[in-house]
Amino acid sequence: MDDAYNVQVTAGESQDVDGLEQMMALKEADTFVVADIWGDMKGGADGLFDRDTRLLSRFVMTAGLARPSRLSSGISQDNVFFTAHSTNRPLPPMGGRSAPAGVIHIERRRFVRDRRMFERVRMVNHGVEDVLLPVAFDFAADFADIFEVRGSPRGKRGTQEPPTADGRRVTFEYHGVDGKSRSSCLAFSEPPARLTASRAEFMFSLPKGRTCDLYIECGVGPCEAPDEARFRLYAVQARVAMRTRRRRGASIRGPRNPRFNDWLDQSRADVALLTTDLPTGPYPYAGVPWFSTPFGRDGIITAWQMLWLDPSLAKGVLTYLAARQATEFSAFQDSAPGKIMHETRAGEMSALGEVPFGLYYGGVDTTCLFVALAGAYLKRTGDLTTIRALWPNLLAAVGWMKDHGDINGDGLISYQRAAETGLSNQGWKDSEDSIFHRDGRFPKGPVALLEVQGYAFAAWEAMADMARLIGDERQAEWAARAGDTRALVEERFWMEDEQFYAIALDGDGKQCRSIGSNAGHLLFTGLPSRERARAVTKRMLGAEFRSGWGLRTLATGQARFNPMSYHNGSVWPHDTAMAAAGMAQYGERRAVALLLGEIYAAATHFEMRLPELFCGFERNPGEPPIAYPVACLPQAWAAGSVFLMLQAALGVRIDAIERVVEIDRPLLPSGIDRLNLNRLRVGEGEVDLTFQQIGADTVVMPRRRDGPVSVRTLG
Repeated sequence: MDDAYNVQVTAGESQDVDGLEQMMALKEADTFVVADIWGDMKGGADGLFDRDTRLLSRFVMTAGLARPSRLSSGISQDNVFFTAHSTNRPLPPMGGRSAPAGVIHIERRRFVRDRRMFERVRMVNHGVEDVLLPVAFDFAADFADIFEVRGSPRGKRGTQEPPTADGRRVTFEYHGVDGKSRSSCLAFSEPPARLTASRAEFMFSLPKGRTCDLYIECGVGPCEAPDEARFRLYAVQARVAMRTRRRRGASIRGPRNPRFNDWLDQSRADVALLTTDLPTGPYPYAGVPWFSTPFGRDGIITAWQMLWLDPSLAKGVLTYLAARQATEFSAFQDSAPGKIMHETRAGEMSALGEVPFGLYYGGVDTTCLFVALAGAYLKRTGDLTTIRALWPNLLAAVGWMKDHGDINGDGLISYQRAAETGLSNQGWKDSEDSIFHRDGRFPKGPVALLEVQGYAFAAWEAMADMARLIGDERQAEWAARAGDTRALVEERFWMEDEQFYAIALDGDGKQCRSIGSNAGHLLFTGLPSRERARAVTKRMLGAEFRSGWGLRTLATGQARFNPMSYHNGSVWPHDTAMAAAGMAQYGERRAVALLLGEIYAAATHFEMRLPELFCGFERNPGEPPIAYPVACLPQAWAAGSVFLMLQAALGVRIDAIERVVEIDRPLLPSGIDRLNLNRLRVGEGEVDLTFQQIGADTVVMPRRRDGPVSVRTLG
C-alpha cells in the first residue's frame, strides 16, 4: 500500500504493535470496527469508524472493577459476528459476601449494520448463590480522521461539543474545519445506575442459574433504543447480506479435505466482507483497518483473481473507476485526463486537502490494469453491452497511456510524483525504499517499472481484442503498440548475465539491476518469450526467492533485502499468486501446485486468513511463518490469491464469446485428490465440473451442463 501510511504506522504505532497483532475487525459497507480480543477499544489504532471518521475511540468494559478473565474470542467464519467469552475475577463484597472468580460467564457478541455497531453483553450466573455484578463501560468519541489515527499531524482541528448524557444514551458532536458537523450516539437498553459523559455504571442482580442481557448500540446519531428485537432483526439482515455476497458466482470445494475447505470458505468470506455494494455495483475494498475504501489497483487485481468465479466484481470495479476517471490536470491529485483513480477517501483531512487522497490518481499502473481487466472481463462474459458503455473511458485511458504515461517519450510508461504530498513510488511496491539500483541507490525519475510495462502490453492487446468485437478500426494500431511494448521490454529490461529482468529503468534509461518479484507480474501478462520465461521461473523457484511460505518480494543478497520490511524481502500472497499464474501460462503447472501448497501451509498458521503480507524468513521445520506486525487483516487481494492460484493449477480458461471452458493439463495441489467446481456460468450456459486425481493424472469430469456451453480438454 501507500508508503506514507506504512512509514507512519510503523513509527507512530510501534508501542502498540503487540496489540495490533491481536486486533479483531468487522466491516459492513463504509463502517468498520477494530477492537482487541476482549472487544475493547482503547483510543490507539482501534475504534468504530464510519466513512474515514472515528465515531467511538474508547470503549472498555469492566466487571467487578476489573477486566474479566478471557476464555476465548474470535470472528465467525462468515465474518458477521465477533464474540468474546470471559468470566469474572473475584467480585468485591456486596452485603458482606463476595462471589469467587469463575462463576459468571460473560459473552460479548457484536456485529456492524446500517452504519452502527450492535452489541449484546450476556451475563449468566453459574454459581450456587445470587450475585450482584457491577459492570462499567468507559467510552469516548474523538472524531479523528483516519489519517490522524495513522499518525499524520494536524495544525488545526474542529470544535468538539461536550458529550450530553440523557438517561440511557450519550450523544457526541463535532464541528469540523470543513464546515460539516458529525455526530455519534452510544445507547444502552438498561438505564445505568450512573451515567456521565465518559462512563456508564450498572449493577446487575443475577440470581443463581439466571441470565441477564444488556444491549448496546453505537453509530451515526441519533440513536434508537436498543433492545432484543432490534438486535435480532439487524443480526439477521447482516447475516443474509453477507450470505448473498458469499454466494455470488461459482463455488469451488474439496470434499475430502476439511482444512482446505476452511481456507476456501474463509477466503471467500473475506472477499465478501470487504466487498461493498455501491450504486455502480460490488466493489472489493482493499483491507481493514487502514484501507477500507476503494483502491484502484487493489480492486482491479482482486476482481481479476475472482473473475473466473464471479465476474460481477470486475463489472462493479470497472464501472466505478470509469465514473471517477480524471478529466483534468492536478499536481496535488497527480491526475491527468484519462487516468484511473488510485484511491478515494471521505474524511475531513481529505476534504480539506490536508492529504491528497480524497480523489488521488498517483498510481502509475492502475490505468493500464483498468484496460487489461476490461479485456479479460469481455472474454470471460461476452458482455459487449458493458464494454460499449465503457468504450469512451477505455479510449481516454489509452489516450493517457500514450500522451501522459509515456513521460520520457520512449514508449514506456513511467512515473514521477507531481507534488511532494504524493507518493514517491507509484507501483504496487509503493514504499519509499522499494525501487533501487543494485548498490542500493534510489533512482532519479521518471522511473519505468518492469511490471507496469507488462500491464501496458496487456492493455494494448486487450484494446485490440475488444476493438475487433466492437468494430473499431484502430485494432491494428493497438496490436502494433502491444508488439512495440514487448520488443522494448525484451531489449531494455533483460539482463543477460543475470538471466532475469531489471526491476526498473531510471530517468536516464539505466537499468535498476535489483532482482525482485516484479518479474512474476510480467509473466502474468504473457509478455516474455518462452525461453526467458523459463529462465525467470527457474530463478524465482530457487532459494533466493522461495521462503518455503511463498515467494519473497526481493531476492536474498540484494542491497536492501530485509525479510521484515514492507516490500524488500517480505512475502505478499497476491504477489506469489500472480507469479504462479504467470508461470502457468508458460506450462509450469507443477510450479503452481508447489507454490499453492506453500501459501496454504502459511494460511494454516494464520487461522486460514492470509494477511496482507508476512515476513520472508526461511521456513524451518516445526516453526510457523513470522507475522508482519501491522499487516491488514483481512485484505482483499490476499484473500483472492487462493482462487487465482487454483485457476492456474487447474488450467481453467473461459471464453464466453466462444461459449467454451478449456481445461489445460490440470494439476491438483498436494494432498487434494478432488475438487468440485459448481455453478460456473458461461454466457447463457452453466456447468458443474469435478477434478479428480487418478494415479499420477488429474482428470476433469463434467457433472452437469445447462445451455450452450462446451468443455474442452487440452494436452
